[in-house]
Amino acid sequence: MNGFEKYIPFVPQPIENRTWPDNVITHAPIWCSVDLRDGNQALIDPMNMEEKLSMFHMLVDEIGVKEIEIGFPSASDTDYEICRELIEGGHIPDDVTIQVLVQARPHLIKKTFEAIRGAKHVILHFYNSTSTLQREVVFRTDVEGVKKIATDAADLIYEMAGPVIEAGMDLRYEYSPESFMGTEMDAAVDICAAVLDCLHADADRRVILNLPTTVENCLPNQFADELEYFLRKLPGRERAIISLHPHNDRGTGVATTEIGLLAGAERVEACLFGNGERTGNVDLITVALNMHVQGIDSHLDFSHMDRIIQLYERCTKMKVPERQPYGGDLVFTAFSGSHQDAINKGFNYMEETHTHKWMVPYLPIDPTDLGRAYEPVRINSQSGKGGAAFIMNHKFGFDMPKAMHPEFGEIVQRESDKEGVELKPEILYRLFEEEYLKVDGPYRLISDHLTSNVENGVAVSHFYGKIRHKDTVFEVNGDGNGPIDAFFNAIRHERMNRYHFIDYKEHAISRGSDSTAVAYIHLQTADGKDVFGVGMDPNISVASIKGIICAINRGKRLESMRKHEGQ
Repeated sequence: MNGFEKYIPFVPQPIENRTWPDNVITHAPIWCSVDLRDGNQALIDPMNMEEKLSMFHMLVDEIGVKEIEIGFPSASDTDYEICRELIEGGHIPDDVTIQVLVQARPHLIKKTFEAIRGAKHVILHFYNSTSTLQREVVFRTDVEGVKKIATDAADLIYEMAGPVIEAGMDLRYEYSPESFMGTEMDAAVDICAAVLDCLHADADRRVILNLPTTVENCLPNQFADELEYFLRKLPGRERAIISLHPHNDRGTGVATTEIGLLAGAERVEACLFGNGERTGNVDLITVALNMHVQGIDSHLDFSHMDRIIQLYERCTKMKVPERQPYGGDLVFTAFSGSHQDAINKGFNYMEETHTHKWMVPYLPIDPTDLGRAYEPVRINSQSGKGGAAFIMNHKFGFDMPKAMHPEFGEIVQRESDKEGVELKPEILYRLFEEEYLKVDGPYRLISDHLTSNVENGVAVSHFYGKIRHKDTVFEVNGDGNGPIDAFFNAIRHERMNRYHFIDYKEHAISRGSDSTAVAYIHLQTADGKDVFGVGMDPNISVASIKGIICAINRGKRLESMRKHEGQ
């Protein structure tokens, strides 16, 4: 037998005239965090008291979760202790409901009621497995057998809840037919309807029916068919809040959740960054921010993502993957040259058009929504000419003219190919500095004197200065219609005057009275090759002259290199 032949294919639920594909998500569901229970039980080293309290407060105080499953107090002493500490220590805000999990077993239910005494708002969440596989392999019983387990537990819970509710507790009920995805839908309907009856559910006091994809075993659309079929058949649909608890065994937990919402679910149980058993629970952050980028208020706050990651990693000892949606270290980066260029153009477009809409290609969300500094472009051997220029602009303030991008991009490309690793922004600055700002020969400006005046209604500039060439110092002077023209006329009869002026760009590189001007000079050699220079000085005119000398020096150096290579 081949390996794949031992598996039993999922049998889809037949359904006619399904409606969920035409639905649209227009509002956020009720969110319930299960980080302290399902997430915690899946950790190699479960959280201690301090870590659990830190996680709890981040979830409810900072992120804004209003329902949170805090543990399994009847089955774990540490879960019992955290439950009591949260209640007795006054940690639970008045608008937050804690949720406790318990198996549908009488002695565990009784201990759970002990654990929640004194709490204001509680969801008592009980469950038993109902799937075909669990019935045959684990319980060795039929549908009536697992139904009786559920209804006996519901009867006991309702009986014990009476005095607690009369004493002032806001106690609600939640039932999970565990492995719902693998349960025959008619059987699931029968069991859940019986539980609703035992709990005396009605439209004013709805019971949460949590329908878990405990182990993913079908396509998300097949789950949606199951869910729509279930809701059509469920008597008294108005008595129930339909909740999802997706896992990620097939890697489709997010899709199952979103399509489940289309099929009628109103509530989602999830963990930060998809923590949980095996491949994890569905990621609360991804589902919520998927709504955020569709213009839907998730009612959760992830504007401090770095802090969330830091606390999550400290408490769980888990690492957020670099490619984790929205949270990973690399999700706002672009190595591809075409991507880098499009990102740059997106930001330029937004600035030029003053639009308040997010219109940046390749970035589905504005990183500032997550409290992150924008640094999308990172440089490796796959990067293009625009990426290096983008970093030099946004990181260091050098807004190079577009014509200069290929030249600097080639310099960066050579370095990346040589090193074989990603180039950090500091490396790019060093390359820019060595290539343009520290060019010190063969020509060097020793002194300069620049004046401007108006003669016969025409502006005239005069340049006088001294230039060193190797061991020789010579004087130059000339007039022109501006500082650049005056300088070129001053060097007209010198050997350095072998270049044609093409264009220039200038801007301040810092703000305030102590700002420094930077000038980018574009020259062309006699044989038509482009060469650029950069000059910096508090005086913008002097910066331009320094930029010309830089470009000439670089042209000389490149000419020398070409001659050497020709030999």
